[in-house]
Amino acid sequence: MQRPECHSAVQLRNRLTGNCDQRTSSSTQVKHRTTVQRSSSSLSASSPQSARKPHPRPSDKLNPKTINPFGEQPRAPSAFAAIYSKGGIPCRLVHGSVKHRLQWDCPPENLAFDPLLITLAEGLRETKHPYTFVSKEGFRELLLVSDAAEKAVPLLPRLIPVLKAALVHTDDDVFERGLSALMQLSGVVGPSLNDHLKHLLTSLSKRLMDKKFKEPITNALQKLEQHGGSGSLVVIKSKIPTYCSICC
Repeated sequence: MQRPECHSAVQLRNRLTGNCDQRTSSSTQVKHRTTVQRSSSSLSASSPQSARKPHPRPSDKLNPKTINPFGEQPRAPSAFAAIYSKGGIPCRLVHGSVKHRLQWDCPPENLAFDPLLITLAEGLRETKHPYTFVSKEGFRELLLVSDAAEKAVPLLPRLIPVLKAALVHTDDDVFERGLSALMQLSGVVGPSLNDHLKHLLTSLSKRLMDKKFKEPITNALQKLEQHGGSGSLVVIKSKIPTYCSICC
């Protein structure tokens, strides 16, 4: 027959059992809180708000491809950019409230075209400001001087490959600058350009298939014919048979 436990022994055992249960419950609660905190941290780290990119500044829209020509470049600059940053182009960009302009170190009439005109033509392939503006406007203004024809004609064999590189460029803006420069050059040198046209018309023929360039290329071909005469028409028709002469 078993002897009944005394009252004090029963109380002691109950206290020990209760403390063990409390410790087990407390440990479970700590583990639960730790798991919840880790889960919350993981969710906040992967939430869209934490990964959200900063809003673009309003000034980014003014010149989205602007570059500091005199600052450190992340990669090797182009030939034109290197020349410009070293002061090799005798003009500087003046920012205006309405439009930009160039300020020349001396009157363009006093400048030698070799190699400045070729360097500016090479700059037509640039895609960042201020190089895009300096090359395009500098090329245009240099061809406006009174003796531009006699200075430009001897440079045509070296100038045509540079213009061709702009006309075959994949960037649409570069192509448009090259097309504009070609029309300006044609207006200055006239029929002297005819012997070189065949090197340029292939790229124009390919772009002519693009609807957005059909009108500007057609206008350019008409300018080439107007300035080059009947000799230019023969060359144009040989490369672009679908072209309709302005004399028709």
